[in-house]
Amino acid sequence: MARAMKVAIVDDEADMRQSISQWLALSGFDTETFPSAEEALKSIGPEFPGVVVSDIKMPGMDGMAFLKKLMGMDSGLPVILITGHGDVPMAVEAMRVGAYDFLEKPFNPDRMTELAKKATQARRMTLDNRALRKELSDGATIIQKLIGHSPAMERLREDILDIGQADTHVLIDGETGTGKTLVAHALHAVGPRAGKKFVTISCAAYSEDQLAARLFGPAEDGTIPLSEEARGGTICLEDIEALSGALQARLLALIAEQGLPPETRIIAICNRHAPDTTLEQVLRPDLYYRLGAMTIVLPPLRARGEDILTLFNRLTEQFSEEYGCDAPQVTAQEAAQLLQAPWPGNVRQLVNVAERAVLQNRRGSGSIASLLMADNEATGPQLTTEGKPLKDYVEAFERMLIDNTMRRHKGSIVAVMEELCLPRRTLNEKMAKYNLQRQDYV
Repeated sequence: MARAMKVAIVDDEADMRQSISQWLALSGFDTETFPSAEEALKSIGPEFPGVVVSDIKMPGMDGMAFLKKLMGMDSGLPVILITGHGDVPMAVEAMRVGAYDFLEKPFNPDRMTELAKKATQARRMTLDNRALRKELSDGATIIQKLIGHSPAMERLREDILDIGQADTHVLIDGETGTGKTLVAHALHAVGPRAGKKFVTISCAAYSEDQLAARLFGPAEDGTIPLSEEARGGTICLEDIEALSGALQARLLALIAEQGLPPETRIIAICNRHAPDTTLEQVLRPDLYYRLGAMTIVLPPLRARGEDILTLFNRLTEQFSEEYGCDAPQVTAQEAAQLLQAPWPGNVRQLVNVAERAVLQNRRGSGSIASLLMADNEATGPQLTTEGKPLKDYVEAFERMLIDNTMRRHKGSIVAVMEELCLPRRTLNEKMAKYNLQRQDYV
């Protein structure tokens, strides 16, 4: 869901505060006004969800001193300054200190709106990136993102905890869209290097010369090579299969000189290789055995059973909240189709289908079946060739139905019993069977 942004307006002149606030409010902004910098500082903290518009000339703490205070507290906070004609040199100096931009009186209100829009977009990106970095540094949070109760996912979570603590190089393999980069972050976050640097690079995104410079140096732009930047932490090499023979040799030499435990941990991700080849054939043997002492192979989505429905429900909930509409209700037939689809794009494909299902539902047209058929026009047959017992489909749908109803009623057992026409004892037994706990919905 998009983060709501505020605009804090700071000016000692009440008429100016009010006019800016009214104009921005008419433009759709959530505004808050303050008569002085001192008052504003009581409400504006390092994670303030918005931007600041402030006059430069104010009694007490002026706009320049206010800006320095704000920059010392949060250098990523956009501050737009309002200046008089004679204050332009001061405003230019303020830009050097860290101001986002300035407006000279009398200013065009549309220009104010344009600046506020750009500043709030920049602020939203800053806060979202911070939240993502924090999330990716928390091992428990990342593992919670690996949703599912299938045996394959239970094993994966156990492998992450065990191998993360082993603190050696790791090779991650699996089909595209299975979440290999997320697992790499999780391995780093649950291990002894959690507080250290984690850097990532795609070996397929650069020419051989560019990749050599980026990994080992010297870089033409003077940036620190990643092998140095990640020292003591973890370097994640995506598309390891794209490394040339020469760069594989250089990587092997780097690994050899580090000793054990390695000074820098390497997590290598393989994203694609021919179906009839193995990673051992793709990489030179000595590098493969260095990296592949610890290997994680991610399960394809089609092998995860009812996890497909669990993931689909969570995703449609998230997208329906984001788009401000109801999530689509999955029928028994649609649940079977979701379970039987081949999912060549795995979780990434499921995310796309879930988002389109929510958008379709908002328009009141279309079906999940039509989305799957459209996806599979380019990817092959609609259903997997692996049959499943009817009992598996029935149980998966039953679990999804109870899960959906519990979420909709926020854990109210009475409401769920009434909607599903189930006696309390039967509902309790089914919740225990499917590992559904009331406290997860309250």
